[in-house]
Amino acid sequence: MSCGCKTSGDSAHSCGSSAGGCASVDTCGNSYKLSVFDWLAGIESPGNTPENDFVEVRFKNERKSFFKNVNRLPLHPGSIVTVEASPGHDIGTVSLTGELVKMQMKRKKFPEVQALKIYRIANQKDVEIWHEARAKEDYIKQQAKKVAEALGLDMKITDVEFQGDGTKATFYYTADSRVDFRQLIKELALAFRIKVDMKQIGFRQEAAKIGGIGSCGRELCCSSWLTDFRSVNTNAARYQQLSINPQKLAGQCGKLKCCLNYELDSYLDALRDFPSSNAKLDTEKGLAYCIKIDVFKRKMWFTYADNSFAWYDLDAPKVKALLAENKKGVKSPPLEDLASPQSLTPKSADLIQEDSVDRFEKKRSVKRSSKKDRKPAATKPQQNIRKDGESGERRPQNKGRKNLPKKPKPNGDAGA
Repeated sequence: MSCGCKTSGDSAHSCGSSAGGCASVDTCGNSYKLSVFDWLAGIESPGNTPENDFVEVRFKNERKSFFKNVNRLPLHPGSIVTVEASPGHDIGTVSLTGELVKMQMKRKKFPEVQALKIYRIANQKDVEIWHEARAKEDYIKQQAKKVAEALGLDMKITDVEFQGDGTKATFYYTADSRVDFRQLIKELALAFRIKVDMKQIGFRQEAAKIGGIGSCGRELCCSSWLTDFRSVNTNAARYQQLSINPQKLAGQCGKLKCCLNYELDSYLDALRDFPSSNAKLDTEKGLAYCIKIDVFKRKMWFTYADNSFAWYDLDAPKVKALLAENKKGVKSPPLEDLASPQSLTPKSADLIQEDSVDRFEKKRSVKRSSKKDRKPAATKPQQNIRKDGESGERRPQNKGRKNLPKKPKPNGDAGA
């Protein structure tokens, strides 16, 4: 997708960026994930339409906002501008101009009165201060992790974003529960002489920032093009007849993979032509239960309760006809007369480390038992083990023996 910046000599509105991002890193940014194609560029607006003064500006960590070009500066996608912030000023990159900005503001329900001002096109001094602040982010992130660990906070600081003037920093973190970080803010503000802002993000957003390679061999969707993180339900795996194995269904974020939703609508449309998976066939041999549905082959597998290892595959239209006959009170022929039995067993790879898939929808328990509540471990009585391998229990020396007379002690003169 083209980013629409004026950094190429071949085109006035395109830099020719490929899947790896824009080639102009300093002006356009190296993330093609947030690139926008202005399909209204070059089209003149009607004469009665007032000129649009609003501009979309992009910052670090996928943050975008809308600003008003009060000074009528000649801006185009890729321009580095100094904008109003609270407090001070910030520096960002223009990502969109023209009439398309109004459409974006309307889609995101962004009121025009909340748009801040664009001061100027960033000069050399602004850019130098901006780069100096960005260079300190990794060091401050490591120090903030140490402070949070020293305070015993159950949180993980993932990234730090400095404001363009270097007076404010936003710390992004993940946590399973609510965290009281007031003391952390005080210590960070005192140590680095900046205004500290904390922002919690989800585990999917954290994986998008870190990046990686998925099990499919491609770059993670969340770090390459996906920006809308929708919730993924465990029913998505069940509708697609996937193996309920959390080790396979979980992504690098520890949650269900977002790609489970990609083909879900197609499966739901195809399943409308199938009877319910809870359908039971009333045969002459007994009730037969549905245990599997194959959307691609358009088949359903049935088995008897007393012989669950023998599966019989029937076409979906055939099953509909048999169920209709059952409603009329007519029993179906035995499954052996309709299809040949198949012995299907699950693969060993699907059984390794199998766990409940519902664990993705359960909150983690943060309660920990204190040392006082712990019961002492029961100690087993130790037994004396003899070297000759016999039982360690000692028996009385005289048990089971006759009382024998004691041997006389030798006299002292015997040795003379």
